[in-house]
Amino acid sequence: MMENQKNNIILDCTLDFAVDIILYAEELESKRKFVIANQVLKSGTSIGANVREAQNAESKADFIHKFKIAAKEVEETEYWLILCQRVPSYPDPMHLQEKLKSIKRIISKIIISSKSAK
Repeated sequence: MMENQKNNIILDCTLDFAVDIILYAEELESKRKFVIANQVLKSGTSIGANVREAQNAESKADFIHKFKIAAKEVEETEYWLILCQRVPSYPDPMHLQEKLKSIKRIISKIIISSKSAK
């Protein structure tokens, strides 16, 4: 864990989620679902990358922008997971969808509070 980022819940949640996404993508690949595996892997791991990048933002506007990108990646990941859920031959992504809901709430709160903070 990073020295100066101790107990940052959104960093922890998105890193854990990225690990879970990698494992899910590997499961998809083992079932030869390569295209969806790649899509879910890219968007799902990008959430945490953008949150991490926001920690060293050059300004408040830059910080908010990075979190807005993370929010877009959440939406895309949510789409791919819904698709996986609807295809009977795909492994159940429910555990990922639950984690993503809480990440989405936290990111939304961070954006709202950052915009209103003076």
